[in-house]
Amino acid sequence: MLILLPPSEGKTPAVRGSAVNWPSLSFPQLNSYRAKVLDALGTVSAHEDALALLGVGASLKDDVDRNTRLHAEPAAPAHRIYSGVLYDALGYKTLTAGQRRKADEAVLVVSALWGAIRFGDSVPAYRLSMGTALPDVGRLASFWKPQLSDALAEAASGHLLVDCRSSTYAAAWAPPADQTVTVNVFTEVNGVRKVVSHFAKHTRGELARHLLSRRGKAPETPAQLLKAGREKWEAELVPGSARKPHALNILLPG
Repeated sequence: MLILLPPSEGKTPAVRGSAVNWPSLSFPQLNSYRAKVLDALGTVSAHEDALALLGVGASLKDDVDRNTRLHAEPAAPAHRIYSGVLYDALGYKTLTAGQRRKADEAVLVVSALWGAIRFGDSVPAYRLSMGTALPDVGRLASFWKPQLSDALAEAASGHLLVDCRSSTYAAAWAPPADQTVTVNVFTEVNGVRKVVSHFAKHTRGELARHLLSRRGKAPETPAQLLKAGREKWEAELVPGSARKPHALNILLPG
């Protein structure tokens, strides 16, 4: 089983430590592409209109300034850098040592800057969305799509892929549909379903934690994932097709 997560928009910078060690990152074949994005991001972030170019507000000026010195910024494991609703619900720090080892192996974060990394990879905090277009790189989802298709093929082979990414990050890599289950979260009142956003992030984080901490073998098929999901929620499985992944729909009380 692999759990695909989006990064958090907000990140917790490392206070001290060494800069990113490029050869140590997972999927080192992506390093030349990572360097290209990082250089373009640094150039844009130094521009007088950087906030507008990156589509962020004035409150994030310090984050954008940090983008200009990412080669030298302290790095920390991704599970410490990424924060926010989904990652709080996953609660990496409160997992057991064995569960953390499982998370380091099973979780892939699809990133606008790094392409894809694992939880144990040390990176600096940065500010960049997959929906952004950078000079000489273009729109990042389109830039990363062929690179991730090649780099992640071996990692994905033979695994059930539990896709908890948002649509923005899902656009950067379409894994094999027959192996993939996307995770949707709805509330239902009087038979009427409504898509939720904040609680979707929280529930996807809870699902990731449940899959990492539950006893027994990890799910290997969509049906087994449904069974695991029903241990905590009302849920249903929508079968996929040759081109469309399966979908696990989690239903929350209205």
